[in-house]
Amino acid sequence: MPVVDNGSALELPWRPNYRVWQVAGGDATVDCTLHYSTVEPGAGAPLHTHEADELIVVLEGRLRGKLGDAEQIVEANQTMVIPKGVPHGFNAVGPGTSRALAFFPCRDGMQGTAYLEGGPPGAYR
Repeated sequence: MPVVDNGSALELPWRPNYRVWQVAGGDATVDCTLHYSTVEPGAGAPLHTHEADELIVVLEGRLRGKLGDAEQIVEANQTMVIPKGVPHGFNAVGPGTSRALAFFPCRDGMQGTAYLEGGPPGAYR
């Protein structure tokens, strides 16, 4: 049984004040992806869509999530459920660092991502 030491997971180049570690996925081990993220207040992801569903579990802090035309504050111990193809984005609203897990049911969660605002993170440029 593979066990990942989260402290030694691969950090992916992402965005200023938004760090991402690939805990699982991106290889032939499993057909899903799990990212662990820290997001500083004001940082986040611009409006975009994916070809796969996405779940964002807020572990600590608060995110202002946008899903389609709706905006909502997502608190610790809440999960954003994002259906494939639906425009979404978020930013951390503080006061401190937000921590989250993002799960995609595919080997590369960023595959088929289309940006409606801004551009891709550093790892995908």
